[in-house]
Amino acid sequence: MRTSTTDLYVEFDGHPATGEDLRIPAFAGYGHFTAMQVRDRTVRGLALHLERLDSANRELFGSPLDGGRVRELVGHALDGAGTADASVRVHAYLPPDSTSTVTMVTVREPARVDDTPRSLMSVPYARAVPHIKRPGEFSQIFYGQQARRAGFDEALLTSPGGVVTEGAITNIGFWDGASVVWPDAPALTGITMALLETGLARAGRPSRRRGVTLEVLGAYRAAFISNSQGIAPVHRIDDTAFEVDDALMGLLGQVYEDAPREALPAPRTGA
Repeated sequence: MRTSTTDLYVEFDGHPATGEDLRIPAFAGYGHFTAMQVRDRTVRGLALHLERLDSANRELFGSPLDGGRVRELVGHALDGAGTADASVRVHAYLPPDSTSTVTMVTVREPARVDDTPRSLMSVPYARAVPHIKRPGEFSQIFYGQQARRAGFDEALLTSPGGVVTEGAITNIGFWDGASVVWPDAPALTGITMALLETGLARAGRPSRRRGVTLEVLGAYRAAFISNSQGIAPVHRIDDTAFEVDDALMGLLGQVYEDAPREALPAPRTGA
C-alpha cells in the first residue's frame, strides 16, 4: 500500500490533486457530490450513485456526467491510494470561466459501522433544493453542532409546523408496527434509503410515504436513521422516547445486506 487511507487521498480527473486543483473546491465550491462505501472494489447501489451524479450535473451545469467515466475515476483513485476498501466521495464542480465539469474523487479509510441508538434534536431548518446532495452546508453543520452541545447525537430538520423532513446528514424512517414510514416531505433520497425501499418491497414488506410532524411522533413504535455509513436505531427525538425494535433493525439490516454489490474496474496492472 502506497498511502494510508487514514489520510485523505484526492484526485482530480484521474491525477493526484495539485494546489491549483484544490483552489476549485476552496474558492469555487458550487457543486454536488455522492458518498459511498467501497469494499473489495464493490459498492452497493453503484448505479444509483452514478444516476445521482448525472442528474445533479445536468440540473446544475446543463451537461451530463458520464457514469462509465466516473467508475474509471473511482477505480483509478483506489489504485492511487493503494486500497480496495474505503470511504469514497465523488464531487463535481464547474470552475469559473469553464464549460467542462471537473470531477474530484476523495479516498479515506472505510467507515466503521456504528449501530448505537441515536438521539435527535429537532431544529427549524429545511434545505433549499433538497434533492441535490452538495458540500458546504453551513446550516446543517451549525445545527448539528448545536444538537451535540445540547447532549444529542444529531439534528433533525423540520419545516414550518414541525414537519419532519430528514436528519442533518441522514434520512429518517419510522415504524408504525406494520410498515416503515418515510416522511412525505422535500428531502434528499439517500442511496441507503432507496436500497431499503426496494429491498423491503422485494421482501414483501413495502414501506410508505406519509406526512410526519413532531406532534405525532408518539404514535410510532420505533425510528431509525440511514446514510452511506449504514443504519442505526433512534431512541429519542427531543422528549419523545422510542424503544429499539430488534426485529425491525434485523429486518432492515438483512435487507441492506442483501442489496447486490456492483463492481468497480479491476486494479491497473502494477497498481
